[in-house]
Amino acid sequence: MADLSKRSPALRVAIVGLGPIGIKVAEALDRGIDGLVLSAVSVQHPDKHRDWLAKLSRPPAILPIDGLAEVADIVIECAPSKLVRSIVAPFVKSGKTAVVLSAGALLENDDLIDLARQNGGQIVVPTGALIGLDAVTAAAVGEITSVRMVTRKPVRGLAGAPYIVENNIDIEKITEPLRIFEGTAREAAKGFPANLNVAVALSLAGIGPDRTRLEIWADPALTRNMHRVEVESDSARFSMSIENIPSENPKTGRITALSVIAWLRKQRAALRVGT
Repeated sequence: MADLSKRSPALRVAIVGLGPIGIKVAEALDRGIDGLVLSAVSVQHPDKHRDWLAKLSRPPAILPIDGLAEVADIVIECAPSKLVRSIVAPFVKSGKTAVVLSAGALLENDDLIDLARQNGGQIVVPTGALIGLDAVTAAAVGEITSVRMVTRKPVRGLAGAPYIVENNIDIEKITEPLRIFEGTAREAAKGFPANLNVAVALSLAGIGPDRTRLEIWADPALTRNMHRVEVESDSARFSMSIENIPSENPKTGRITALSVIAWLRKQRAALRVGT
């Protein structure tokens, strides 16, 4: 018979944003993840989501962002990158955990990492639409000499990106694969804030955003987001590739939500595989 006295209180989870990712995570929490409970959500238009939330078995509270840290231990950011600071700061300042999907925003708010360090908080960037971050993190304990990533996306998945707009690229007229960007992960994060969070996650796991090199290709023949990563280090040489099926939002792969759910399941799991 289980010793109930050894069970820790359930971790309370808040979600900011109920787009394709936020909804999937909320549904998973409502179905049940051991030791976790969905306590609150924050959305820009509450009335739009109220009926859907009411259908959950345990409807969470609907609160403004600045009220979440009082009712949750973990916050999951599924929101526009401009909101990252307002979401993350109250949690890490309170020694709690913030899961950040808009990883590119961390490059402009890197003091949040110091804030977390000073207060015993933690910022988590989940694997998301990329693979092999465990290997990159392990290689970074030694010495990595180079990291190169090539991303190929369907044309519509790049629509509206600041880099596309600023350089007057008419992506609707692209009829064959076209390299539209080459540079660092930091530059990519500024030019494609909704598209290349995977590149920032890769850079944070490895040799940083200024040494991680990236190419972006627009390919009208593709229906999936494709990433290939090549790493050279003193412990291993390896390459990784993945083809992600887009979610309802063409800028985001379906596996991104599943990555967050997998991380949540690890929090109280008896067996944890991977770092």
